[in-house]
Amino acid sequence: MKVEESILINGYKHKLYESESISEEDSIKKSQEFFNWLDTRRSVREYSSQPVSKQVIENIIKAASTAPSGAHKQPWTFCAISNPKLKTKIREAAEIEERETYAKRMTERWRQDLAPLGTDTNKPFIEDAPWVIVAFKRAYEHEENVKHNNYYVNESVGIACGMLITAIHNAGLVTLTHTPSPMKFLTKLLKRPSNERAFLLLPIGYAKQPVYVPDLDRKPLEDVAEFYE
Repeated sequence: MKVEESILINGYKHKLYESESISEEDSIKKSQEFFNWLDTRRSVREYSSQPVSKQVIENIIKAASTAPSGAHKQPWTFCAISNPKLKTKIREAAEIEERETYAKRMTERWRQDLAPLGTDTNKPFIEDAPWVIVAFKRAYEHEENVKHNNYYVNESVGIACGMLITAIHNAGLVTLTHTPSPMKFLTKLLKRPSNERAFLLLPIGYAKQPVYVPDLDRKPLEDVAEFYE
């Protein structure tokens, strides 16, 4: 039977997708190896001054942008910052919001939950890391002066950011997720358009040596999954 390279569905072209076929044994092996590798990923707060090539950052962003999204709208913008003066401005603004959060917005339980992580209002990693990526979500688009909504924006950008973090780890780099709240200052400092909202800030670079991370355990499978067979 001849297999067509493409077909039309509802008048739109759909091209043939060919996936790699592997044995169940190889699939189990590959999935276990991927987990073992990904389980070495940790959030790191101390960064080396070693530079990171812009090409690496471009590849990381391209990898993140392969994420699925609602109606394939790809409602994200990744702003990559290496300019030292701009990183200093971002750190100063972020620390203002952090001090306000720790003083007035944070509950005692929240402080207790953060204590094992060793974090506080000081965010030197924003300046120390050679790159900072700020992920913006695009709530809507303007095309020919007409407003078009995007769909499942938070879900789509969240998936893309997860893939971004995996791509960072794959490149031999480290990062952490930082969400100073509110984050409107990022829109202003980076001069983003009105349809974009800051979603996540990630410093990116090589880990400082030596570096230490909290001695924490991830939840076991039985605590994060239910199987219905």
